[in-house]
Amino acid sequence: MIELSNVSKSYGPNELFSELNLRLNSGNKIGLVGRNGSGKSTLFKLILGEEQADGGEVMIPRNYKIGALKQYFDFTEKTLVDETALALGEDDKFSIYKVEKILFGLGFSQEDLEKEPKSFSGGFQIRINLAKLLLTEPNMLLLDEPTNYLDILSIRWLKAFLKNFDGEVILITHDRDFMDSVCTHTMGIIRRNAYMIAGGTEKFYEQLASNEEHHEKQKIAQDKKIKELEEFIAKNKARASTAALAQSKVKILEKMDVLEDIGYDATLKFDFNYKDTPAKFLLEVKDVSFGYTKDNILFKDISFALEKGQTLGIIGKNGKGKSTLLNVIANELKALSGTIDYHGSTVFGHFGQTNISHLNLNSTIMDEIHSTNTKLAESVVRSICGLMMFSGDNAKKKISLLSGGEKSRVMLGKIIAKDVNLLFLDEPTNHLDMDSIAALTKAIKAFEGSSIIVTHSEELLREVCDRLIVFANDEAVCFNGTYDEFLEKIGWDDDVIEVKKEKAPKVNKKESKKLRAAIVAEKSKATTPLKKEVEKLEGEISKLEELLDHDQNELTKATNKGDNNKSIELLKNINKYEKDIETKFSALEISQTKLDEMNKEFEKRMNEV
Repeated sequence: MIELSNVSKSYGPNELFSELNLRLNSGNKIGLVGRNGSGKSTLFKLILGEEQADGGEVMIPRNYKIGALKQYFDFTEKTLVDETALALGEDDKFSIYKVEKILFGLGFSQEDLEKEPKSFSGGFQIRINLAKLLLTEPNMLLLDEPTNYLDILSIRWLKAFLKNFDGEVILITHDRDFMDSVCTHTMGIIRRNAYMIAGGTEKFYEQLASNEEHHEKQKIAQDKKIKELEEFIAKNKARASTAALAQSKVKILEKMDVLEDIGYDATLKFDFNYKDTPAKFLLEVKDVSFGYTKDNILFKDISFALEKGQTLGIIGKNGKGKSTLLNVIANELKALSGTIDYHGSTVFGHFGQTNISHLNLNSTIMDEIHSTNTKLAESVVRSICGLMMFSGDNAKKKISLLSGGEKSRVMLGKIIAKDVNLLFLDEPTNHLDMDSIAALTKAIKAFEGSSIIVTHSEELLREVCDRLIVFANDEAVCFNGTYDEFLEKIGWDDDVIEVKKEKAPKVNKKESKKLRAAIVAEKSKATTPLKKEVEKLEGEISKLEELLDHDQNELTKATNKGDNNKSIELLKNINKYEKDIETKFSALEISQTKLDEMNKEFEKRMNEV
């Protein structure tokens, strides 16, 4: 267990955390959400001791090991086994059997041991880093965007591994499906503090929306109350007969804990402009083959016709030719053989990992977007910049000064500026947060034209794709069906390596029945007090909220009547109710977490019988 208590952290005038509190219990796997710049990566640095908090305390048990998965590859040894052995401690440096055991468990073969680390694919290089990390035997893993640059198979493998990892995990990822599959809890950094619930992202955001709605209602009521008090003070402070009463109102104002306005973060907005077309088929590909040399063919004899309104997904391992195929179709590369025929009315927009290099580094964001469609008025260009989160003077930034993620947004802006009926999108969810990915997904689904998408996101594939081209077994084949239909009917030949745990010896049915009955009885005895505590706290909170609503209404009436004594009394009650509610909510969260963990443990025991 680790605990952060009242932690604050600022960079200059930018305050990230203010009295942030976090408690991580045994077995917790936490998905960390929040907008870019909210402090997620900084929180990791605080836990790792790479940054120091301005205030508060980070408490980590003695001998508790924390490991962070590296996103970069810095391999120095000539063989896989030697590279991985670098992670062994001084006392263990000759324990090569430990290295081999972990590597085999991660899907490497005996032959792989002598291969150069840099010769492996990006997905397996991630596994090398993970093997080195596991050799340190960490109690907790900190994972910051671990799916970046991984293909679908590597992501599916990592998902299975983390689900079975015995320790604790804190995970940052833009992949909502991945987070929900792995994590037991979701935590968000909201208005400089941490808010955590048991469950997935959907439950978290629903609860957050409910909390913010309640906050807004309280804020409106408070603002009204403040206005009334200020008006009363202004009218009565100069009169001798009412000056004392006005002064008491001033004291009420001074003691009031003013609620903050909710600052909502900007989100990317997408609305692809559709160019109408009479075509039934926008594109026809016949027997297309490509290789950088005739001896190194990436794909051959690919044929398909893309109907208006269809979305085609291109999937498979990294390095097999997915992006290359898209670039060939978009005429960025020339096919070795075959034909690519567009309907005369087809106009496409191309978002690619490689054509970002086509951006003019000396141009501003506005100029670059305007160059796509010179007929657009400046106000329209500015509007598109705003949609891509480049508002005001930021729209005049030079391309050369932008990050990779910002350049990606410029490319999307250029597509939005153009009337198109065909979209080419290569890993469009890279560099986007969850909200922006949701907005992009919605826009693709609403687009009246056709789309061809290269993506490693299983969630996006499920949401938008009608058909697939699958790169597997050294060939590319068309599949006329959805991604779920592909998994059901064909699946991946070298799918996820199961991370299996040793099972307890099997028992006969009679003995199993006895054991299960004993577990049920033990569970009932252990969980009943906690269930009662949760129910009690929920009931107390409900009553307090009723009292709070009642006194808030009475306060409004008393204030309108100018009943100062009653107003003061009601304010004291309101403050007390609010503090009591907050205290009981904290107690409820602790009790509910304990109950969830206990239920999970008993469920695990039942499954093992």
